[in-house]
Parts: sequence; C-alpha cells; structure tokens
Amino acid sequence: MTPSARVQAAIEILDAIAASARDGGAPADVLFSEAMRQRRYAGSKDRRAIRALVYDAIRVVRSAPASGRAAMLALVDRQPDMAALFDGSSYGPAPILDDEARADAGLASPALIDLFDPLVGDDAAEAEAMLLRASLDLRANRLKVGHDELAKIFPEGEAIAGLSDGWRLPPETAAAQHPAYAEGRYEVQDAASQYAALALDARPAMRVVDLCAGAGGKTLAIASATGDAADILACDTNRARLQQLPPRAERAGASRIETRLLDPGKEVAMLTDRTKSADRVFVDAPCSGSGTWRRSPELRWRLTPSRLERHLADQAKLFDIGAHMVAPGGKLLYAVCSIIAREGRAQVDDFLIRNPGWTVDGDVLPDGVGRAAGSGFLLTPAHDGCDGFFLARLTAPC
Repeated sequence: MTPSARVQAAIEILDAIAASARDGGAPADVLFSEAMRQRRYAGSKDRRAIRALVYDAIRVVRSAPASGRAAMLALVDRQPDMAALFDGSSYGPAPILDDEARADAGLASPALIDLFDPLVGDDAAEAEAMLLRASLDLRANRLKVGHDELAKIFPEGEAIAGLSDGWRLPPETAAAQHPAYAEGRYEVQDAASQYAALALDARPAMRVVDLCAGAGGKTLAIASATGDAADILACDTNRARLQQLPPRAERAGASRIETRLLDPGKEVAMLTDRTKSADRVFVDAPCSGSGTWRRSPELRWRLTPSRLERHLADQAKLFDIGAHMVAPGGKLLYAVCSIIAREGRAQVDDFLIRNPGWTVDGDVLPDGVGRAAGSGFLLTPAHDGCDGFFLARLTAPC
C-alpha cells in the first residue's frame, strides 16, 4: 500500500470507530481487526502503519468526531508533513480544503475534565502524559523466577519504583511472544495493577476474595506475592473473562485459586460461605476506565453521563458486597482504574457513611508512589509512570 492509501484506510476505520463509540457498539480493537480482515492485501508493515495512524488520531481528538477525515485532519495539524499524503490519488484521500473542519483536539471535553480528581484536573503535565503511548510493564512470577531473570531476558528494560517484581519495557515490545511468557515466568501487567495487588497486603495462609477478578491478572499477582500459600476465591459475572483464569493459573503454577461465576444481582446469596470470613477482599470495580486512556484512548469517546451513573451504582453495590465478606479486623481494598473523583474518593466517603466503624489505612503504597486523594490514594501517568488508578484500603471493625 502507498502511504496515501494507508491514510485513507485509517480514515475509513476511524469512521467506523466513531460511529460505534456513539452507539455503544464494538470496541476499536475489534473494528480494526475486522477492517484488516477485509483488507487482506495489506501486509504486516501496512497494518502496523494504519494502526499507528488510527490510534494517534484517537489520542489527539477528545470526543467522537463527525467523521474519520475530521479526526485525521486534527492529527495533520500536529504532524504537518502528513498533509502531502492528501494527494487525491486513486487510493488516497482527497486534497485538504482551506476551510475544512477539524475534530476538536484535546484530552477530554471541559465537562468531563470537571469530573477529574483535583490532583489531575488542571495539571497540564498529566493531560499530556495521558495522551502518550503507555510503556509495557511486566511482573515476574515469583512461583517460577526471580526479578533478576527479567533483566536477563529483556536487558533493554528498567526497574519500576517500589515493585520488586516489576520490569518496564518500551511500548509495543512483543513480550507476550517470548517463550518465557508461555512458560509462565512473567505476566504483562501495568504497574498500577501491581501496586494495587501489593496494597492488598495478602499473606500466606490467608483467605482472600477477588470479587471482580475478570481474567485474573491481579488474582495471579496475589498468588505470586503469597507464594501460592493463600486460599484465593476469584469471582466475576463475566463468564468469558473468568474462563481465562484457570489456564493462566496453571501456566503460572498457582494451585490454590478457586473460580466462581456469579449471577448479577445474586452475588450475596452465592457467597454466603464467605460471609464475614475473608482476611482480605479485593474489589477492583468496573469503572469509566479513564485512567487507562493511554492504552485505550477510544474510551474517552464512549463515556456518557448515563454510563458513568451506571458505573457509580455498580461500584457502591460491589463495595458493600465486598465489605459483607470481610472478617472482623480484616481488610478490604477498593480500586478503580479511574481519575474521576466520584469513582474514587467520593465512593470511599459514601461507603464510610453507610458503614460506620470501618477505618481507612494509611501508607499502603511504597514511598514516593501515589498521592493522597481524600481517604485513598491516586496513581497517575505523569507522577507515577503508570495508568491512572485510585485505591483505598479499609479495615473492618472488630
């Protein structure tokens, strides 16, 4: 494909992604894969180039654009050399008109920025960091290797502050294709998630519940940190995601993880055997994903007031369900990959009003990592080099 044809393909894919974002349809990665299947003539270099164009444009544009061309023109304004590719050739885009509209550039709409936690709302450095490509972070699996082995496998990487098992690589590194990954010697996991698993403070012989386990990334981190010596119950309402955990656990050598598929609305009834009995409960609640925009910039285009309200209701419900399982004196970690205050510090404040007697723990993160945000802590890309993440650890009354 010519460079101009790649730009035109990116414009057409952006059209589909923007329409899907407005309608709540398939995510960008699914649409991109489908578009590439329809363009079987595109080689691997073409696919990489088109993907870069699509996601660079998504990062530049703050909300779903009227057209893919308008989004691409916003990228042209940041990369003027691209203008020559709008040459009107057979498979390329039409020439740019002098008065042609561009999509609005920026991190997010003013209304959305107003919802951000005060620590990031007016911080230009954080806004810029959230538009950059994220690094690729690895976590050494203690059940099979030590941290030093990651440095031997990937000498181009670097240690991550405060994480004895963390190792950071440049974006787009093909770490999941290395034989050591298939052998379970490490996992691909952003530092923010690793910090959250560390903050849970799970120890050998404890009973642990991961209430929103998903595919089990943090579950496996807990198993690794406890030397496979804690009993872990991993739950979720999403069958497809939870089914990914058993084979991942087997690969990692984690033998004490039980999975349990929950029916939405029946979580408490299906967890009666864990009532007031867990030493640690992890509630990594579904959220806006605003902290992950470096990795999934299209999420900015999908967030609406009604979707946010649904997330807030689910978070409060899961917070209370998690608390119902904590043994007297046990601990609950509430976490969201979000920089929106209502999903973070406000949820903790509301929980403490509903549940008197619970106390908030301090010093749950390594020195220099995170910043106090109300009764919890906020991790951010510019300050901590990781995804945006809010977490708070609370202790149940005895």
